[in-house]
Amino acid sequence: MFWSLLIIISLCTLIWFCLKWLKLRMYWAERGVKHLPVYPFLGSLTFLMRYNPAIWMRNVYERFDSPYVGMWVFFRPAVIINDPEMARNILIKDAAVFKDRFLSSGPSDPIGHLNLFSVKDPLWSFLRRRLTAVFTAAKLRGVFRIMQQKSKELVQRIGIEMKKNQRVNLRMMFTDFTTDVIAASAFGVACDATLTGESPLRSVTKEIMEFSVFRGLSWVSIFFYPELVDIFGFTSLPKSVTEYFKKIFRMIVAERGGYDVEIKENRDLFDALIKLKQDCLKENKDISEDTLVAQAMVFLQGGFDTTGSIFAYCVYELAFHPEIQNKLYQELIEAEEKVGHADFDMNSLTELKYLDCVINETLRKYQPMGWLDRMTSKDYKLDDRLTISAGTPVYINVIGIHYDPKFYPEPERFNPDRFLLTNEKNTCITTFVPFGEGPRSCIGRRFAMMNLRNALATIFLAYEARALPNTPKPSEAKIETRNLFLTPGEPLLVEFVPRL
Repeated sequence: MFWSLLIIISLCTLIWFCLKWLKLRMYWAERGVKHLPVYPFLGSLTFLMRYNPAIWMRNVYERFDSPYVGMWVFFRPAVIINDPEMARNILIKDAAVFKDRFLSSGPSDPIGHLNLFSVKDPLWSFLRRRLTAVFTAAKLRGVFRIMQQKSKELVQRIGIEMKKNQRVNLRMMFTDFTTDVIAASAFGVACDATLTGESPLRSVTKEIMEFSVFRGLSWVSIFFYPELVDIFGFTSLPKSVTEYFKKIFRMIVAERGGYDVEIKENRDLFDALIKLKQDCLKENKDISEDTLVAQAMVFLQGGFDTTGSIFAYCVYELAFHPEIQNKLYQELIEAEEKVGHADFDMNSLTELKYLDCVINETLRKYQPMGWLDRMTSKDYKLDDRLTISAGTPVYINVIGIHYDPKFYPEPERFNPDRFLLTNEKNTCITTFVPFGEGPRSCIGRRFAMMNLRNALATIFLAYEARALPNTPKPSEAKIETRNLFLTPGEPLLVEFVPRL
């Protein structure tokens, strides 16, 4: 009797799963939407750990001639947006419907769950409003001197590396530099990783860069299956990194007199976080230390390697394109003469149009995150043919749009000149979105651009970058397959030659 009952239950369960699977497989076909194949367990995500998501997104864009493509995120239907106008509606016009990202961590991972990048509304709106003031142009002028100092140290580091190794590993050098810039300008901590490659915060960012199977599973869950985070105790960062960073955070707060010393003006991110705590106490609101630590941690985590990789790709491309590098150098020389061979200030840097073109072309080709994810809070009409249900994950195919020859002829070619003149075909703002658009765009955009301008100008006034023999061309260099962000998958090595 027991075995008969067990067999009947098993058969019923199997039939139920089969019916659910058939219904899931037909989800997009029933709606007349072009779609990717779906497979058990992974859905359409069979590329994970085999291809970088940015490469996969480009392949999807090129494979389907459609404004949107259906897919499955494990067992959940999702949609990829290939059309810039639809992307504009989602990111800007109808941003109120798409306030939240789909990616999320869980309460078991407060640092990953509560940070500005992943937190849900209404806490996101509250934090964004309070922290935006840190990144105004006026506030950035206060940290510009730090960037200048670290850029000069970067030039010294290049000289050290060339004497020692006759070549420079770009990503490692630039992530040393970006860690220092963030440490000094956001946390008020003096570090010397730019010169030495070592500092307390650099030990944190080096550990963040290391891959492990558990960490890979954690990030896949956070980005594509948040429900698993609490079940398996996944975290966005190794617990040792989180605990060490908490100690650093508490030490900095203590050095500034704790939460009781009144903050009249936000000098940096830490002042803003201390003031946020004070304001909440005055309003009888509670904000946890984890929430404050999460904001500090995400600024470090989200800024050091993405910006470092952009630096690396930019210099690597210029090393293989001496004619572009020479054009940039001529602009820098002319600008230097205008300021009387003094250091550039913020205003003079923003006037370097070709430098901006070089940076923008690097951001176009090497968009750090190949997509922008959002989640609709209610049923949303994409067009006359399709309405997506509330809770559906939506992925803006940024990297695909950046490589569309309709907007960028010869997209594989590194051509900063394309940004000199407004491309008449690029009538939509969302044909170039390296920092996102709309209310949830990158809060550190100005900070990153100022850092890129200053460091690149300082480097190329002092050195010429040259490609080394037997190194891959930029288009042939490996891309990291185990990272969800677009980062180099092998050392990008160049030679620097001092300017005469």
